[in-house]
Amino acid sequence: MRQSKIRSTLVVAVCVMLMIAPIIGASSAMAASIYKIGGVFDSTGPASFLGDPEQKTMQMMVEQINATGGIDGNMLEAVIYDSEGDPAKAVSAVNKLLHKDNVIAIIGPSTTPTTLAIVNFVEKAQVPLISCAAGVEITSPIKPWVFKTAQSDLLAVAAIYKTMQSKNIKKIAILTVSNAFGESGKKQLVGQSKEFGIEVIMQESFGPNDTDMTAQLTKIKSASPDAIVCWGTNPGPAVVAKNVKQLKIEIPLYQSHGVASPKFIELAGDAAEGIILPTGKILVTKLLSDDDPQKKILAKYEADYKAKFNTNVSGFGGYSYDAMVMLANAIKGSGGDKNKIRDALESTQKYIGVSGEFNFSATDHNGLSPDAFVMVEIKDGTWKLLDK
Repeated sequence: MRQSKIRSTLVVAVCVMLMIAPIIGASSAMAASIYKIGGVFDSTGPASFLGDPEQKTMQMMVEQINATGGIDGNMLEAVIYDSEGDPAKAVSAVNKLLHKDNVIAIIGPSTTPTTLAIVNFVEKAQVPLISCAAGVEITSPIKPWVFKTAQSDLLAVAAIYKTMQSKNIKKIAILTVSNAFGESGKKQLVGQSKEFGIEVIMQESFGPNDTDMTAQLTKIKSASPDAIVCWGTNPGPAVVAKNVKQLKIEIPLYQSHGVASPKFIELAGDAAEGIILPTGKILVTKLLSDDDPQKKILAKYEADYKAKFNTNVSGFGGYSYDAMVMLANAIKGSGGDKNKIRDALESTQKYIGVSGEFNFSATDHNGLSPDAFVMVEIKDGTWKLLDK
């Protein structure tokens, strides 16, 4: 009788366990979610020198974060689309991320035109966006859901003009690409000139796909400026460099931070020699002093990237690195809530990354100071720190 009762109890216990096992399994599955992070980059096309390292870096960072247990026990999934540098394709990609993939945040796009094309969509959907593009208009005026990691053209122009002041350059000609990045740069070049005692005596422009700028440069040469500033992203600025050499224009040529990658030297060849430009510190990591707070971070990123992809880093990939680190920090403790992520991003202070020290606030969604830039000169096919 007693044995029968024990057997009966065991049978009931087993039945109960079989009944609740699926519930326990479901609870465990619900406890650990997958956080989907969107990415939109110019992975192919003319600006692939920007988007390819950004995409690779995002993928690398997601793998590294997942390898250490994810965020609060939740794994990350990168959902990445290639905009090919086309604003319309960027819009299509972002709409997929927002309405099909249901991502909790987006990193990218790579360029100012593609970023400006999508900001209204992320603002309406209230999903945090961290752009990798430089145009100051991306975050000024402030858009609550939009941040960026690239150093702005406002800071880049100031860095160039300070260098020109030290060289007693008074009159300049500017040659800017006819897209949102070029227009933003032109606005800063003209707007800041008086503050630095510099006169812009000629303004010329070129198309993103133009292959010859001798007509514009011939006009510039006849105006006799003290220097030329070219504002664009590859391949146009490399064409400008070659045309300057062909026309034997013997005055300094400055470029924007939009060409701060080995690809520019590759495209321009020996015409790159002597060109001066602002850049993040990633191009000159080994030349930095050991007490520079960014040096260890730059060295680790460089080593990790080279080990995984067997190629050198660029500052553009660094924009994606900083975006991923700050986003990961913001996701912690959020439960995937987009409002909490946005608020945590905006509260980011004293984050030292590849692109500089970031201090976001309600009035600054770029968060970088002029210290984020160094001025370099291309010498013997590589980058040299310019003496201050």
